[in-house]
Parts: sequence; structure tokens; C-alpha cells
Amino acid sequence: MTSHIMPTYGRLPVTFDRGEGVWLWDQNNKRYFDALSGIAVCNLGHSHPAIHQAICEQSKKLLHTSNLYGVAAQEKLATQLINSSGMDNVFFCNSGAEANEAAIKIVRLYGHQQNITNPCILVMHNSFHGRTLATLSATGNSKIQDGFAPLVEGFQHIPFDDVEAIHQAIKLNSNIVAIMLEPVQGEGGVRIPARDYLNHVRKICDDHHLLMILDEIQTGIGRTGKLFAYQHNQIIPDVCTLAKGLGNGVPIGACLARGKASTLLTAGKHGSTFGGNPLACHTASAVLDTLRHEAIIEQVEAKGSQICSQLRTALKDNPAVSNIRNKGLMIGIDLAMPCAELVGLAQEQGLLINVTAEKTIRLLPPLIITSEQIEFLTEQLAELIRAFTT
Repeated sequence: MTSHIMPTYGRLPVTFDRGEGVWLWDQNNKRYFDALSGIAVCNLGHSHPAIHQAICEQSKKLLHTSNLYGVAAQEKLATQLINSSGMDNVFFCNSGAEANEAAIKIVRLYGHQQNITNPCILVMHNSFHGRTLATLSATGNSKIQDGFAPLVEGFQHIPFDDVEAIHQAIKLNSNIVAIMLEPVQGEGGVRIPARDYLNHVRKICDDHHLLMILDEIQTGIGRTGKLFAYQHNQIIPDVCTLAKGLGNGVPIGACLARGKASTLLTAGKHGSTFGGNPLACHTASAVLDTLRHEAIIEQVEAKGSQICSQLRTALKDNPAVSNIRNKGLMIGIDLAMPCAELVGLAQEQGLLINVTAEKTIRLLPPLIITSEQIEFLTEQLAELIRAFTT
């Protein structure tokens, strides 16, 4: 059958019909273990009862009114996020790229407020911030940028997890007004920086009056074992962006700001027709409530460690496996050779995984994964890796 969908994805030959917890079933009723969570979206798994109930409740009442009026569900969600984050206010949108666009606009306004005509943001090699023209320009991946020149100006790329590179950039460029980065690089290959890296970035920003922007679109909402990854470092950024797991599948993004960054987006400066609509916000509130009531985040670090420990044991004699690492339930397995082919092989075996940076298997399982399911996942994946590398 001819598809009329633009071919923007290299889709696998499977279409899913329903899901429950960590499982998905295709149109032929074949079951798959979802170790990707829709790319870190379905943190509570598929068809979670509390999320189902929240969607049904709100859909019966009100879907949309416009941001020209008050939105009670938006106010409630904003309060939940602010109370949990240490930030001051939030702008709601529909995606991670939109949240990062809002952050970039905040930086531009801040720079102009400092009488800097061409404000510049330090961003990182191998980063990923979205596919709009501005977020594409901020992204540190030339393959993603290919064909879209001229890119948006105002970004300078430096190595990730390199404090000295930040110092050198600031010394040579007086237009730098912000540093934008992911606490853990997801698309870049599950790259986890030194424990104190974010602390150094925070101090540099304080010393030079720069805005610290953390893209927590993948790391946020419990993925790393804290509601926000920066909480591992006991710091607070000036701007934090969220999406993915916030709605557990219902599209929503958020740009949180504090202090000097929180007063810059005023009436007429930014907006969104659908951003912060009652359905998305009521659902996101249910996500946060469920994470708290069921103490799900508190178990994430132990589950991530269990997965890595079992994989290390199963693959300890495999020279093709060079590294297994994690930050909570963000897990990266480095192989000695390109392994994109593994995605299709795993799907054939009923396992959904991802490969980033050519040689890194990325696992992002639902936060609700059980010990028994962890054993199933690690056994299946270890078998696949052994077969692929021998």
C-alpha cells in the first residue's frame, strides 16, 4: 500500500496496536518488550491506569480554550513543577524543540538587556536540542544540520565535559551570554559527564553572569533517578526545558526559568496556541502525582544498576563490548563496531532498542520495569549481542 506520509523516518516494518506496561503488541498480536519507552516518553509504561483515567476525565470536560484565558490545569501543573524544581515560573508548549526555542529566546532577550548586539550561546559537540532551525543550529551534529544552511547564528560549539574549553571560549568571545547543555547526552551516545561537571558549569555561569540552560527533555521526569537530573549535583539552572516523559505520551513541553531569566518572556514576546491546554496539563499532573504516590523515582537508580550489573556479568568475556554505563535508567552499551543493524534484529526477536552514535546501544526502559522484567531484558539483549559480535 502506498504511504502518503513524508519519509522523514526510516521506519521498522511493524505497526503497534496496543500496549500495557513494558509490552506492546503489533497488528498480528505479536508481543514486544519496549526497552525504549517511545524514546524516554512512556516512563510509566503503556496504558497506565492513572494516565488513562486522567485523559478520560479531562476529555469529558474541556480540551481547549486558548491561552487568552486562564487555564486551571495549567496553573496546577505549573505549581507542581515549580515546587519540585526550585524554579520561579514556566512556559508551556507542545514539544521539546519548542521548549528549547523558548529557552533560546530568553537568552536573546537577556543578551540584548546586557547591551550585547549579537548574543552567543555556548553549546556542546554531539548534543541534540531539536529539529527546528534554531534548535537544529544549537545541536552539535553536522549530519542533522546537513542541507539546512544557512543555520541560525549565535551558537558556538565546544567539547562536552570539558571545563577548560568553557573557560577558553569565554576568554575569546565577549558575546557569550549563556551555556546550554544536556546533563547526560542522549542522542550523542548516553555520554555521562564527570560528577562535578555541572557544578563547574554553574560556578562559571555565576562568575561571568551567564545563564545556565539545562535541556532535560530526555533526562527529566525521573529518568536518571531524580525528578530533574541537576538535582544529583545540588544545583539549580537558570532555565530548564522538559518534554518527553512529562506527558507519558500526550504531547507537552515546558520551559522553566528562575531569577533574572524568569521575567523576560512577557505578553507579546512568545506564545503557543495549543501549549498548556487542559488535556495535556491534567495528564502531566497525573504523571507527577503517580511518580510521587508510587515512589517510582526512588527505585530508578537501583533498577539501572541491576540492568548494568546483569549485562556486565553476561557479557564479561565478550571483547566486542567496550563499556556498559548508566545514569539511572539511561543506559549505554558501547560495541567495538557499528551496530545499527541490531535494532532490526532485536525487533525481529520481539525487543525494541535503539542505537545512537553508530556504536552505542541505548536502553530507556519504562521506570516501572520489574526485577523479573529486567532479567528477561538482559537475557534477551545479551543473547542478541553475543550472536551479533561472534
